[in-house]
Amino acid sequence: MKEIKVLGPGCASCEGLTADVKTLVAELDIECEIEKITDINQMLSFGVMLTPALVVDGEVKVAGRRPAMDELKEMLV
Repeated sequence: MKEIKVLGPGCASCEGLTADVKTLVAELDIECEIEKITDINQMLSFGVMLTPALVVDGEVKVAGRRPAMDELKEMLV
């Protein structure tokens, strides 16, 4: 099972990334756990200084921008 974390304080881009992840997870039927992290200390523990950020199975895949859906799909599979 994949572990997916969306890091961000709750801005529009962060919420958009969360929605995009949920959409793709449903479309691709990916068995996963999605966690939204808003705590700055937890974000810093991943080395993330810019949000939104996406962490898949402990690896930061993107930070500081909301990726396009096709790019995001590659990060999730």
